Amino acid sequence: MEFNQNFVFGCSAIGAGLAVIAGIGPGVGQGIAAGHGAAAVGRNPGAKGDIMSTMLLGQAVAETTGLYGLLVAMLLMFVKPFVK
Repeated sequence: MEFNQNFVFGCSAIGAGLAVIAGIGPGVGQGIAAGHGAAAVGRNPGAKGDIMSTMLLGQAVAETTGLYGLLVAMLLMFVKPFVK
């Protein structure tokens, strides 16, 4: 199947833009988690270590979604398998 080169570049740019939008969700989720973590430490300062470690682990897991979106965007922008 033969594709026009400009069509492939255009679709890749649109797809990369949509993939980068995936970074919004983790940003919002990490902000909410940090806010709740700070509130929990304020209520119980003695459990700061446990609260912070659990919060940071959750934020690291949430960040992988944003990194996958960035990886997909970079692949779409720089790898063009249908262009000869």
